[in-house]
Amino acid sequence: MVSTALAPPPGLRRKRNRERLRTLGFLSPWLAGFCVFFGYPLIATVYFSFMHYNQIQEPDFVGLRNWTYVLTQMPLLGPALGNTLWLVVVMVSLRVVFGLGIGMLVTRIRTGAGFFRTAFYLPYLAPPVAATVAFVFLLNPGTGPVDEILGAVGLPAPSWFNDPGWAKPSLVLLSLWGIGDLMVIFMAALLDVPKEQYEAAELDGAGAWGKFRYVTWPSITPVVLFAVVTGVVQTMQYYTQALVAGKLASGVSVGPGTVIQPGYPDHSTLTVPQLVYSLGFQNFNTGAACALSLVLFALAMAVTTLLMRRRAGLLPAED
Repeated sequence: MVSTALAPPPGLRRKRNRERLRTLGFLSPWLAGFCVFFGYPLIATVYFSFMHYNQIQEPDFVGLRNWTYVLTQMPLLGPALGNTLWLVVVMVSLRVVFGLGIGMLVTRIRTGAGFFRTAFYLPYLAPPVAATVAFVFLLNPGTGPVDEILGAVGLPAPSWFNDPGWAKPSLVLLSLWGIGDLMVIFMAALLDVPKEQYEAAELDGAGAWGKFRYVTWPSITPVVLFAVVTGVVQTMQYYTQALVAGKLASGVSVGPGTVIQPGYPDHSTLTVPQLVYSLGFQNFNTGAACALSLVLFALAMAVTTLLMRRRAGLLPAED
Protein backbone atom coordinates (compact mmCIF):
# COMPACT_ATOMS: atom_id res chain seq x y z
CA MET A 1 0.00 0.00 0.00
CA VAL A 2 1.37 3.45 -0.99
CA SER A 3 2.07 5.72 1.93
CA THR A 4 -0.10 8.82 2.12
CA ALA A 5 2.98 10.84 3.04
CA LEU A 6 4.19 10.55 -0.58
CA ALA A 7 0.95 11.97 -2.01
CA PRO A 8 0.98 15.75 -2.76
CA PRO A 9 -1.22 17.93 -0.58
CA PRO A 10 -4.70 18.80 -1.90
CA GLY A 11 -3.75 22.42 -2.50
CA LEU A 12 -0.80 21.44 -4.69
CA ARG A 13 -2.96 18.99 -6.65
CA ARG A 14 -5.57 21.69 -7.33
CA LYS A 15 -2.83 24.07 -8.48
CA ARG A 16 -1.41 21.46 -10.85
CA ASN A 17 -4.87 20.72 -12.24
CA ARG A 18 -5.47 24.44 -12.85
CA GLU A 19 -2.12 24.68 -14.65
CA ARG A 20 -3.00 21.70 -16.83
CA LEU A 21 -6.40 23.18 -17.71
CA ARG A 22 -4.82 26.55 -18.46
CA THR A 23 -2.20 24.92 -20.69
CA LEU A 24 -4.89 22.89 -22.44
CA GLY A 25 -6.89 26.07 -22.98
CA PHE A 26 -3.95 27.76 -24.68
CA LEU A 27 -3.35 24.65 -26.80
CA SER A 28 -7.01 24.18 -27.74
CA PRO A 29 -6.95 26.33 -30.93
CA TRP A 30 -3.97 24.37 -32.23
CA LEU A 31 -5.49 21.05 -31.17
CA ALA A 32 -8.77 21.90 -32.91
CA GLY A 33 -6.97 22.93 -36.08
CA PHE A 34 -4.79 19.83 -35.99
CA CYS A 35 -7.79 17.51 -35.60
CA VAL A 36 -9.92 19.26 -38.25
CA PHE A 37 -7.30 20.02 -40.90
CA PHE A 38 -4.82 17.16 -40.42
CA GLY A 39 -6.08 14.35 -38.18
CA TYR A 40 -9.52 13.87 -39.75
CA PRO A 41 -8.31 14.21 -43.39
CA LEU A 42 -5.51 11.71 -42.72
CA ILE A 43 -7.89 9.17 -41.18
CA ALA A 44 -10.39 9.70 -44.02
CA THR A 45 -7.62 9.24 -46.60
CA VAL A 46 -6.58 5.94 -45.03
CA TYR A 47 -10.22 4.83 -44.94
CA PHE A 48 -10.95 5.69 -48.59
CA SER A 49 -7.70 4.06 -49.76
CA PHE A 50 -9.35 0.70 -49.10
CA MET A 51 -12.60 1.68 -50.82
CA HIS A 52 -13.88 1.99 -54.35
CA TYR A 53 -15.40 5.47 -54.29
CA ASN A 54 -16.33 7.69 -57.24
CA GLN A 55 -17.69 10.59 -55.11
CA ILE A 56 -21.24 9.77 -56.22
CA GLN A 57 -22.07 6.27 -55.04
CA GLU A 58 -21.51 4.84 -51.59
CA PRO A 59 -17.96 3.63 -50.87
CA ASP A 60 -17.43 -0.08 -51.47
CA PHE A 61 -14.69 -1.97 -49.63
CA VAL A 62 -12.15 -3.46 -52.07
CA GLY A 63 -9.27 -4.31 -49.73
CA LEU A 64 -5.80 -3.77 -51.19
CA ARG A 65 -6.99 -3.39 -54.78
CA ASN A 66 -6.27 0.37 -54.86
CA TRP A 67 -2.81 -0.16 -53.40
CA THR A 68 -2.05 -2.92 -55.90
CA TYR A 69 -3.10 -0.69 -58.78
CA VAL A 70 -1.06 2.30 -57.56
CA LEU A 71 2.12 0.37 -56.76
CA THR A 72 2.18 -2.14 -59.62
CA GLN A 73 -0.18 -1.14 -62.41
CA MET A 74 -0.30 2.66 -62.64
CA PRO A 75 1.58 3.52 -65.87
CA LEU A 76 2.57 7.10 -64.99
CA LEU A 77 3.69 6.54 -61.40
CA GLY A 78 7.33 6.07 -62.40
CA PRO A 79 7.63 9.32 -64.39
CA ALA A 80 5.71 11.27 -61.73
CA LEU A 81 7.91 9.96 -58.90
CA GLY A 82 11.06 10.56 -60.95
CA ASN A 83 10.08 14.15 -61.76
CA THR A 84 9.11 14.86 -58.16
CA LEU A 85 12.38 13.48 -56.75
CA TRP A 86 14.37 15.35 -59.43
CA LEU A 87 12.71 18.60 -58.41
CA VAL A 88 13.32 17.85 -54.73
CA VAL A 89 17.04 17.26 -55.26
CA VAL A 90 17.79 19.96 -57.83
CA MET A 91 15.30 22.67 -56.98
CA VAL A 92 15.73 22.55 -53.20
CA SER A 93 19.52 22.45 -53.45
CA LEU A 94 19.74 25.37 -55.87
CA ARG A 95 17.20 27.42 -53.95
CA VAL A 96 19.15 27.03 -50.71
CA VAL A 97 22.49 27.85 -52.37
CA PHE A 98 21.06 30.74 -54.37
CA GLY A 99 19.07 32.13 -51.43
CA LEU A 100 22.13 31.99 -49.17
CA GLY A 101 24.29 33.65 -51.81
CA ILE A 102 21.80 36.47 -52.41
CA GLY A 103 21.38 36.94 -48.66
CA MET A 104 25.12 37.24 -48.14
CA LEU A 105 25.39 39.65 -51.08
CA VAL A 106 22.61 41.95 -49.88
CA THR A 107 23.87 42.04 -46.28
CA ARG A 108 27.27 43.25 -47.50
CA ILE A 109 25.98 45.98 -49.79
CA ARG A 110 26.55 49.39 -48.21
CA THR A 111 24.73 51.59 -50.71
CA GLY A 112 21.25 50.81 -51.98
CA ALA A 113 20.71 47.75 -49.80
CA GLY A 114 17.02 48.59 -49.35
CA PHE A 115 16.49 48.73 -53.12
CA PHE A 116 18.14 45.36 -53.70
CA ARG A 117 16.21 43.74 -50.84
CA THR A 118 12.97 44.98 -52.39
CA ALA A 119 13.97 43.97 -55.92
CA PHE A 120 14.82 40.41 -54.90
CA TYR A 121 11.78 40.00 -52.64
CA LEU A 122 9.08 41.40 -54.94
CA PRO A 123 8.92 38.36 -57.30
CA TYR A 124 8.08 36.16 -54.32
CA LEU A 125 4.94 38.24 -53.70
CA ALA A 126 3.57 37.49 -57.17
CA PRO A 127 0.78 34.87 -57.17
CA PRO A 128 2.06 31.50 -58.43
CA VAL A 129 -0.28 31.44 -61.44
CA ALA A 130 0.54 35.01 -62.51
CA ALA A 131 4.27 34.42 -62.04
CA THR A 132 4.12 31.22 -64.11
CA VAL A 133 2.15 32.92 -66.90
CA ALA A 134 4.71 35.74 -67.06
CA PHE A 135 7.62 33.29 -67.05
CA VAL A 136 6.13 31.14 -69.82
CA PHE A 137 5.67 34.31 -71.89
CA LEU A 138 9.27 35.39 -71.31
CA LEU A 139 10.56 31.92 -72.27
CA ASN A 140 8.21 31.41 -75.19
CA PRO A 141 10.32 29.72 -77.90
CA GLY A 142 10.90 31.88 -80.96
CA THR A 143 8.90 34.94 -79.85
CA GLY A 144 9.81 35.31 -76.18
CA PRO A 145 12.14 38.15 -75.12
CA VAL A 146 14.68 35.71 -73.67
CA ASP A 147 15.05 33.77 -76.92
CA GLU A 148 15.28 37.02 -78.90
CA ILE A 149 18.12 38.21 -76.67
CA LEU A 150 19.92 34.86 -76.97
CA GLY A 151 19.51 34.93 -80.74
CA ALA A 152 20.83 38.50 -80.94
CA VAL A 153 24.06 37.50 -79.20
CA GLY A 154 24.45 34.34 -81.26
CA LEU A 155 23.54 31.80 -78.57
CA PRO A 156 21.22 28.83 -79.18
CA ALA A 157 17.69 29.37 -77.90
CA PRO A 158 16.15 26.35 -76.14
CA SER A 159 12.49 25.47 -76.42
CA TRP A 160 12.16 25.78 -72.63
CA PHE A 161 8.71 24.54 -71.54
CA ASN A 162 8.08 22.91 -74.94
CA ASP A 163 11.18 20.70 -74.70
CA PRO A 164 11.06 17.66 -72.36
CA GLY A 165 14.75 18.15 -71.59
CA TRP A 166 14.35 21.80 -70.64
CA ALA A 167 10.91 21.80 -68.98
CA LYS A 168 12.08 20.91 -65.46
CA PRO A 169 15.13 23.24 -65.58
CA SER A 170 12.72 26.00 -66.64
CA LEU A 171 10.63 25.31 -63.54
CA VAL A 172 13.81 25.54 -61.47
CA LEU A 173 14.56 28.95 -63.02
CA LEU A 174 11.04 30.03 -62.10
CA SER A 175 11.59 28.97 -58.49
CA LEU A 176 14.94 30.81 -58.36
CA TRP A 177 13.23 33.95 -59.64
CA GLY A 178 10.98 33.88 -56.56
CA ILE A 179 13.81 33.34 -54.08
CA GLY A 180 12.78 36.27 -51.87
CA ASP A 181 11.44 34.11 -49.02
CA LEU A 182 14.72 32.28 -48.47
CA MET A 183 16.70 35.47 -48.97
CA VAL A 184 14.92 37.13 -46.05
CA ILE A 185 15.36 34.09 -43.81
CA PHE A 186 19.08 33.82 -44.55
CA MET A 187 19.55 37.58 -44.15
CA ALA A 188 18.09 37.39 -40.65
CA ALA A 189 20.40 34.48 -39.79
CA LEU A 190 23.48 36.19 -41.24
CA LEU A 191 22.82 39.45 -39.42
CA ASP A 192 22.50 37.50 -36.18
CA VAL A 193 26.06 36.16 -36.37
CA PRO A 194 28.17 38.02 -33.74
CA LYS A 195 30.61 40.44 -35.36
CA GLU A 196 33.13 39.71 -32.62
CA GLN A 197 33.61 36.23 -34.07
CA TYR A 198 34.49 37.69 -37.46
CA GLU A 199 36.98 40.05 -35.83
CA ALA A 200 38.57 37.17 -33.92
CA ALA A 201 38.80 35.14 -37.13
CA GLU A 202 40.53 38.03 -38.89
CA LEU A 203 43.04 38.28 -36.06
CA ASP A 204 43.78 34.57 -36.54
CA GLY A 205 44.47 35.20 -40.21
CA ALA A 206 41.26 33.71 -41.64
CA GLY A 207 40.26 34.82 -45.12
CA ALA A 208 36.78 35.07 -46.64
CA TRP A 209 36.42 31.30 -47.01
CA GLY A 210 37.79 30.65 -43.51
CA LYS A 211 35.36 33.10 -41.93
CA PHE A 212 32.46 31.50 -43.79
CA ARG A 213 33.52 27.96 -42.91
CA TYR A 214 34.37 28.46 -39.25
CA VAL A 215 32.11 31.38 -38.26
CA THR A 216 29.16 31.84 -40.63
CA TRP A 217 28.32 28.22 -41.41
CA PRO A 218 28.23 26.90 -37.80
CA SER A 219 25.96 29.81 -36.85
CA ILE A 220 23.42 29.39 -39.65
CA THR A 221 23.24 25.59 -39.93
CA PRO A 222 19.92 25.39 -38.02
CA VAL A 223 18.43 27.89 -40.49
CA VAL A 224 19.84 25.91 -43.42
CA LEU A 225 18.25 22.75 -42.02
CA PHE A 226 14.93 24.59 -41.69
CA ALA A 227 15.17 25.81 -45.30
CA VAL A 228 16.00 22.33 -46.59
CA VAL A 229 13.23 20.54 -44.67
CA THR A 230 10.52 23.07 -45.55
CA GLY A 231 11.75 23.13 -49.15
CA VAL A 232 11.51 19.34 -49.41
CA VAL A 233 7.97 19.36 -48.01
CA GLN A 234 6.86 22.14 -50.36
CA THR A 235 8.45 20.55 -53.42
CA MET A 236 6.81 17.21 -52.63
CA GLN A 237 3.52 19.12 -53.04
CA TYR A 238 4.63 20.89 -56.24
CA TYR A 239 1.52 21.30 -58.36
CA THR A 240 0.41 24.75 -59.52
CA GLN A 241 3.46 26.02 -61.41
CA ALA A 242 4.09 22.75 -63.27
CA LEU A 243 0.42 22.39 -64.24
CA VAL A 244 -0.01 25.99 -65.41
CA ALA A 245 3.28 25.98 -67.32
CA GLY A 246 2.37 22.74 -69.10
CA LYS A 247 -1.08 24.00 -70.05
CA LEU A 248 0.19 27.31 -71.41
CA ALA A 249 3.10 25.75 -73.29
CA SER A 250 0.81 23.19 -74.92
CA GLY A 251 -1.22 25.99 -76.48
CA VAL A 252 -4.54 24.57 -75.33
CA SER A 253 -7.05 27.23 -74.31
CA VAL A 254 -8.32 26.63 -70.80
CA GLY A 255 -12.02 27.18 -70.26
CA PRO A 256 -15.07 25.75 -68.49
CA GLY A 257 -15.31 22.01 -69.02
CA THR A 258 -11.83 21.74 -70.51
CA VAL A 259 -10.03 18.57 -69.39
CA ILE A 260 -6.27 18.62 -69.99
CA GLN A 261 -3.97 15.79 -69.02
CA PRO A 262 -1.07 17.17 -66.97
CA GLY A 263 2.60 16.61 -67.68
CA TYR A 264 3.20 18.41 -71.00
CA PRO A 265 5.55 17.87 -72.76
CA ASP A 266 5.84 14.07 -72.73
CA HIS A 267 5.08 13.84 -68.99
CA SER A 268 8.29 15.77 -68.21
CA THR A 269 6.45 18.12 -65.81
CA LEU A 270 4.14 15.49 -64.31
CA THR A 271 4.40 15.39 -60.52
CA VAL A 272 2.77 13.11 -57.97
CA PRO A 273 0.29 15.78 -56.75
CA GLN A 274 -0.86 16.26 -60.36
CA LEU A 275 -1.36 12.52 -60.64
CA VAL A 276 -3.39 12.56 -57.42
CA TYR A 277 -5.60 15.33 -58.82
CA SER A 278 -6.01 13.53 -62.13
CA LEU A 279 -7.05 10.30 -60.40
CA GLY A 280 -9.40 11.88 -57.90
CA PHE A 281 -11.08 14.72 -59.81
CA GLN A 282 -10.70 13.87 -63.49
CA ASN A 283 -11.13 10.10 -63.36
CA PHE A 284 -13.18 10.03 -60.11
CA ASN A 285 -11.04 7.22 -58.72
CA THR A 286 -10.90 8.57 -55.19
CA GLY A 287 -9.67 5.34 -53.64
CA ALA A 288 -6.56 5.15 -55.80
CA ALA A 289 -5.96 8.88 -55.32
CA CYS A 290 -6.03 8.41 -51.54
CA ALA A 291 -3.61 5.49 -51.76
CA LEU A 292 -1.22 7.55 -53.90
CA SER A 293 -1.53 10.44 -51.44
CA LEU A 294 -0.45 8.15 -48.61
CA VAL A 295 2.52 6.97 -50.67
CA LEU A 296 3.56 10.59 -51.15
CA PHE A 297 3.01 11.28 -47.44
CA ALA A 298 5.18 8.33 -46.44
CA LEU A 299 7.90 9.38 -48.87
CA ALA A 300 7.90 12.95 -47.55
CA MET A 301 8.05 11.71 -43.95
CA ALA A 302 10.95 9.38 -44.77
CA VAL A 303 12.98 12.12 -46.48
CA THR A 304 12.24 14.60 -43.68
CA THR A 305 13.24 12.08 -41.01
CA LEU A 306 16.48 11.39 -42.87
CA LEU A 307 17.27 15.09 -43.01
CA MET A 308 16.49 15.59 -39.34
CA ARG A 309 18.99 12.98 -38.24
CA ARG A 310 22.25 14.41 -36.95
CA ARG A 311 24.34 12.29 -39.25
CA ALA A 312 22.81 14.11 -42.21
CA GLY A 313 25.60 16.61 -41.59
CA LEU A 314 23.49 19.75 -41.38
CA LEU A 315 23.73 20.20 -37.63
CA PRO A 316 26.84 20.05 -35.52
CA ALA A 317 26.94 17.20 -33.01
CA GLU A 318 26.86 19.48 -29.99
CA ASP A 319 23.49 21.07 -30.87
